[in-house]
Amino acid sequence: MRFAKDGVPVIIAALFFALVLVAIGWLLNSNVSILLYLVALFIAGFTLFFFRDPERSIPEGPYILAPADGKVISIDPVRQESYLGGSCKQISIFLSVMDVHVNRHPVSGKVEYVSYHPGKYLVAWHPKASELNERAEFGVQHPSGIKVFFRQITGLVARRIVFHTVEGDEVKAGDRFGIMKFGSRMDILVPDDLDILVNVGDKTVGGETILARLD
Repeated sequence: MRFAKDGVPVIIAALFFALVLVAIGWLLNSNVSILLYLVALFIAGFTLFFFRDPERSIPEGPYILAPADGKVISIDPVRQESYLGGSCKQISIFLSVMDVHVNRHPVSGKVEYVSYHPGKYLVAWHPKASELNERAEFGVQHPSGIKVFFRQITGLVARRIVFHTVEGDEVKAGDRFGIMKFGSRMDILVPDDLDILVNVGDKTVGGETILARLD
């Protein structure tokens, strides 16, 4: 099993804490020990589960792919001025704590825009989360000339965004670029004239689910 490299410090801390609980339980050697062992097992198991990073079968083609595992909670017409410069369609994907939280580039091309915004921690499905919550925003131009904008958004539980992308990078759809820790949301904004191939309520698999075609 592969684990997210950005989660390694948390994994080490959680496993150390779990070992401390086991050691305390062993020293107490009482009925409380069983509870401590169970808590240690839960902490270690959940942390390893959360930071799992499975390989994905990335489809070849002129596609916009889901950047994260989760559930499509909305598909709406919006305006995005800073990179797209006008009206577009926004696909929002909610990640629960049970989903893989490693994020992947939704489209191949050149990274032309990167911006980080500190903010609030509204629940990730809140309509204003895209504007008010802490977030990192990215704009990529596909070789066809089509521009795609996407953002990592923290939620009520997620308090940390990590990304490894800078302006000027050449990226490939499906490549890993970051992680959001403990529940969050991703928005993908695409031109109005593209046909969206998912519906509200659909489950997505990061790097595999096709959101739209670029041709």
